[in-house]
Amino acid sequence: MGSEQKKRVVVVGGGIAGSLLCKTLQKHRHFDFTLIDSKEYLEITWANLRSMVEPTFAKRSVINHHEYLPGASIFTSDAIDIDEDNQVSTTEGRQIAFDYLVIATGHMGNRHVTKSERLRQFEADYEKIKSSDSILIVGGGPTGVELAGEIVADFPGKKIRLVHRGSRLLEFLGETAGKKALDWLTTRKVEVILGQSVDFDSSSDGTYLTSGGEAIAAECHFKCTSEPIGSSWLTKTILKDCLDGSGRLMVDANLRVKGFANIFAIGDVTDVPELKQGYLAHRHALVVANNLKLLIEGGDEGKMVKYTPAQPMAIVSLGRREALVQVRCVTVIGRIPGMLKSKDLFVGKTRKQLGLQA
Repeated sequence: MGSEQKKRVVVVGGGIAGSLLCKTLQKHRHFDFTLIDSKEYLEITWANLRSMVEPTFAKRSVINHHEYLPGASIFTSDAIDIDEDNQVSTTEGRQIAFDYLVIATGHMGNRHVTKSERLRQFEADYEKIKSSDSILIVGGGPTGVELAGEIVADFPGKKIRLVHRGSRLLEFLGETAGKKALDWLTTRKVEVILGQSVDFDSSSDGTYLTSGGEAIAAECHFKCTSEPIGSSWLTKTILKDCLDGSGRLMVDANLRVKGFANIFAIGDVTDVPELKQGYLAHRHALVVANNLKLLIEGGDEGKMVKYTPAQPMAIVSLGRREALVQVRCVTVIGRIPGMLKSKDLFVGKTRKQLGLQA
């Protein structure tokens, strides 16, 4: 197969799912792939909170795309359109033609374009935490709980308040998980305020007002509520009718966007009914890599790999040594789950998957 006959695969989004897909495609000689990403690096997102208390940790978890994709065609730009001529348009005016397209735009993240900008942000967050005696965390999902755990472990003398609009922490898991996390935090003198949100518009001079009218004094704050899904750009493209009411792309069992034979979607941007987690985004990437290989080599579509939504399982790290794990109906907290995740946060394993030193 000559290079002029190679099928063109365009991947939009260089996050957890898109990066592994590109690494896998690079091993197959039948592909000519292009990565379009709004930033020049992959960020191992579940390591972010450790990087805020230990900025040197980010040097392993923020990886320039060219580090693991040497020689690849990579455009640092936002995709803004997909048209009927099988082209993706970017903000810089490029039109990139494809035979197959994979959407992997996940959630809207930070807007730092370069790796050095992102590393400087972690340094700034660290200085903010270090110099503040009182810290407000808004959001009691996994991000807020993990950040509180990281700060408590590294800076045990800080006064930390965590405000969450829900009736319990970690609402994506069972009630037992939320109660165990609450007990763990309160034992370490974190003040948890449930059933309230924070009105940032009416907050000033280090005083934050909650929806319940409570005034909270804090020298700094961190917003740990969920980011919007990265699909708003699709509303004016040929995929506009493929978005569900939550803004996720509707996909079939092979992770193809419904109604399109040559367009796939992977990771958090899909409507697959499961928790949105990094290791599942990796699974999506490997399923689509196999399906693209089959299609491009002229295989039988009936033999495409089907993706089975995963059973609920999650590990929430609590500082450097402890964690909370839920597998189906069983919830365990302490050192043993911590041995699974908390020391390295799977950064070494993820780097190895990308062909880099752990």
